Formats: sequence, structure tokens, C-alpha cells
Amino acid sequence: MRVSIGRRGGTSAVMAGVAALFVSATAPAAETPVERGAYLVNSMGACGNCHTPRDAALNPIATQALSGGFAFVDPGIGSVVIPNITPDKETGIGNLTAVQIVAELRNGKRPDGTLIGPPMPIPVYQKLSDGDAAAITAYLLSLKPVRHTVGRNEYMIPLPPDYGPPVMHVDEPSRSDNVVYGSYLATFAHCVLCHTPPAKDGPIDMSRAFAGGRELPDFRKPGTVTVSRNITSDPEDGIGKWSDAQIKRAIVDGIRPDGTRLAVTMPFAWYKRITPADLGAIVAFIRTIPPAR
Repeated sequence: MRVSIGRRGGTSAVMAGVAALFVSATAPAAETPVERGAYLVNSMGACGNCHTPRDAALNPIATQALSGGFAFVDPGIGSVVIPNITPDKETGIGNLTAVQIVAELRNGKRPDGTLIGPPMPIPVYQKLSDGDAAAITAYLLSLKPVRHTVGRNEYMIPLPPDYGPPVMHVDEPSRSDNVVYGSYLATFAHCVLCHTPPAKDGPIDMSRAFAGGRELPDFRKPGTVTVSRNITSDPEDGIGKWSDAQIKRAIVDGIRPDGTRLAVTMPFAWYKRITPADLGAIVAFIRTIPPAR
């Protein structure tokens, strides 16, 4: 899963190029593309949960943020080594244009035609709006390069030839409808990819979306797995009896209503940075997920 993402050139020129990528894409008036990208990457995107290396105590190393090297075994994928996505030219994302970065985020293919495999959540990143894809690109290109060579993935599953037809344009999401915007944010947060059980002939069974049951690596206990929770509105097996406040606490603090803690594979350390308005929209969307036993 080596992700090639762009070259760090002259900062002002690159930023101008990114801003011009999609003339119809506009961020909120008080927010620059880099600020929007920083928010998305470091909150519901939780990119650092995988892309930031960890120390001996398995805590993310802040000084090496997004420089890759975190390794784990995903029981449904294989041995994973997360790539460096800082704009270091030699070991990171230093050789692509901003347009190529957006194409990789959405379509999961490098310029040489090779596929970016899982756990990179390309299927949900295809839903990123033009403005948000450009904003994420602008932020990544603004980072300080970190020189950090990492290994490669060893898949135990065949990779698909592609992720479908190339995505060329996605409209900006409406923020006037809390459920619609919450669905957009939860999609970018790739909740469905973790909280959906595996299929017999594929990685996840979308007919049982959000019903939980997928085995994931426990980031605090190497070599062990944690099982994702049913987050549908089912009152017995899901979270239908949880209050909005209890759902929010689980998302941002990793604490269930009974006081027990979630595995840190759930990136609540990043979700703490989600704004109250966006968190409310995500919860509004979660409330609409049909119950599944």
C-alpha cells in the first residue's frame, strides 16, 4: 500500500495550483484550502491513526506525523506497512503533481498504473467533493517533509484491477441538511469499512452495512484483533438505546455508556477534533441507519 502523493515544490505556486484545480469548488469563506484540509486529515479522516509511526509504547510519534512505517497484520488483508505521506521527495510523496494526488485519492491508482491497495479506503474517498479533495492535497503539500523509508505490504488476498470508472467530479455536499452532511462526513471517516462484516466473496458485506463484526488489528495489542461494533439503530445489538451524548462520548473519548473503553483502533484521539456541529451531523446520520441484528 505505497501511496505516492505529490511533490513539494514552491509552496506558494503549489498552493495556487491546488486552489485552481476545481474552479467550482469553494471552502467556507473563513477557511483556506490548507485549513480545511488540515481539519479533514486530522479529525474525521484520522489519517494519523495509520500513517503516523508509533513508539515502543505504541503511542503515535507527533514529531514524525504522517511519515509512515506503522506495521500491523490485518486478518482480512495481510501484513501492512503504512506509507510515508509527507512531501519528502525520496521517501514520501515528493514526485507527483497536485492533480495526480487527487486522482490517487479518488481512483486508487498511481501514475504508473499500479493499484493502491487496502487498507487505504479508496472506495469511500471516491465520494470526496472536488473542494475537499483539493483541500486535503493542499494540506499534505504544506507539511514539513520527513525522511522515513518504510517497507511494503504483503497481501494474502488478490487485489482488484481497479476501483471502477475514474471519478472526475463530485459536487460539494449540502450543509443545510444535517443528515445529508453527516452522511458525507461519516463516509469520509470510512465508518462503513470498519463497521461492516466480511462477505463470503469479498472484503465487506454491504447488505449488512454498519452491523459490525469485522475483525481488525488491535493497535494496542500487536498480534491480536478487536471486533467492530454494531452501530445500527437496533436497540439490542446496536446502539439504538444510546443517547446522542453517549454516542458522541464513544466517538470522541472512546468510552461506552457502561464506562468500558473502546480499542484504540477506533481513532477517537483524532475524532476529538471534530467540531460540535459536524459531530452533531454525524450522530444525526447514524440515527438514520436501519436496525440490523
